[in-house]
Amino acid sequence: MNLLKSLAAVSSLTMLSRVLGFVRDTIIARIFGASVASDAFVVAFKLPNLLRRIFAEGAFSQAFVPILAEYKTQQGEEATRTFVAYVSGLLTLVLALVTLLGILLAPWIVWVSAPGFADEPDRFALTTDLLRVTFPYILLISLSSLAGAVLNTWNRFSVPAFVPTLLNVSMIGFALWLAPYFDPPIMALGWAVLVGGLLQLLYQLPHLKKVGMLVLPRLNLKDMGVWRVLRQMGPAIFGVSVSQISLIINTVFASFLVAGSVSWMYYADRLMELPAGVLGVALGTILLPALSKTHASADREEYSRLLDWGLRLSFLLALPSAVALAVLAEPLTVSLFQYGKFAAHDALMTQRALIAYSVGLLGIILVKILAPGFYARQNIRTPVRIAVVTLIATQLMNLALIGPLAHAGLALAIGLGACLNAGLLYWQLRKGDYFQPQPGWGLFLGKLLLAVAAMGAVLLAAMHFMPAWSEGNMLLRLLRLGGLVLAGLASYFAMLLLLGFRLRDFARRALH
Repeated sequence: MNLLKSLAAVSSLTMLSRVLGFVRDTIIARIFGASVASDAFVVAFKLPNLLRRIFAEGAFSQAFVPILAEYKTQQGEEATRTFVAYVSGLLTLVLALVTLLGILLAPWIVWVSAPGFADEPDRFALTTDLLRVTFPYILLISLSSLAGAVLNTWNRFSVPAFVPTLLNVSMIGFALWLAPYFDPPIMALGWAVLVGGLLQLLYQLPHLKKVGMLVLPRLNLKDMGVWRVLRQMGPAIFGVSVSQISLIINTVFASFLVAGSVSWMYYADRLMELPAGVLGVALGTILLPALSKTHASADREEYSRLLDWGLRLSFLLALPSAVALAVLAEPLTVSLFQYGKFAAHDALMTQRALIAYSVGLLGIILVKILAPGFYARQNIRTPVRIAVVTLIATQLMNLALIGPLAHAGLALAIGLGACLNAGLLYWQLRKGDYFQPQPGWGLFLGKLLLAVAAMGAVLLAAMHFMPAWSEGNMLLRLLRLGGLVLAGLASYFAMLLLLGFRLRDFARRALH
């Protein structure tokens, strides 16, 4: 398996999903603006999305994939099928109960997660109604994530990478054509989330059948494999919860700021998530099964080389992305969002949050590379301890920064916390002698900084000659933005070529 080709495939499909996500957010911003209704939806959608990250893509994948890779490598197909059936049965039962509790306790959940809404009964009631509609999404998307984890372990990376586009398509369709039939119209987005989750699950079932892993969920709490996953999930849930608790606390802080603050942070986060997803999530997706297989095969040298490869690619692509997000904050926010009810003030506030987020982009991506280094070794406790330290540090920074910087201070705290998290993970990998960097890092970073400086200079020079970004219709703004992005990409990679970088230097193959 060529990891670079796999990364290109996953990144391309993730890019498609993110582009559709921007189309979705542009449409939602145009129709609903940064309003009481949009704040209500952001909070209602964030909660089941948070639980998805905890139970599915977060703790579950971290505990499940390394043990699944071990079964696949050592136990044979029939034992692996039985293992998948038992794990899916347990996951279905637990998440069905969580979903039922979430629907019943929706008002209390909203009160805890966004207490500032309690002072406005209409906004509180709307958020509660939206939460009840969106909460079953956690069950559907968690089962979808289980299917994706199995397919990733069988090196079928493209299918799970594609499924997020189905949620975006659902939300775009509901917002454009069905919103007028709902009262209030924002409820259409809640039902779109539910339909999108169902589509994501159903799409993957035929592909599971192709690899022989489409099994009916079965419950067997005596199975040793299930208990190994449960033992790993305990600390994993705590660790992922710690990072998600930080996001909840940020929402709590933002709910006390002026109306629109939650939405400004959301739209800035969406922009920041483009490089984080295209690179960080994609790399983490292909690295976890590959690292797990090298650990199961006791190949320490290959394990270390894989991590080094992932870190170099992260620096190569994340560093220019962070600089570009900061430099292009105004063109991005105005071109993508400043239409209809999303006013110039909303765009300005979103810019401030985006610049703050860009400070921590490299750290956010590095965490997605370094953490799988521990998960693949079935060591979840170390990342958990680091996550607790990061949570405490992030909240102290929230308190320090919210006064002078308002919502942008909350975004900056998240970014700085991610950098701290990445630094501590790297330190622990080196301290445990799990990872040995390959030679040449000093020269590599020096060349990268030169190329990033060249890109920044080209972008600033080009922007100097551009008209005001609020001028022209959406097509003209996007064309100008596209020209800037192409100029930045061309200057960066041209400088890398002049400095001796070649694509073949990053080609890697991993165990099947």
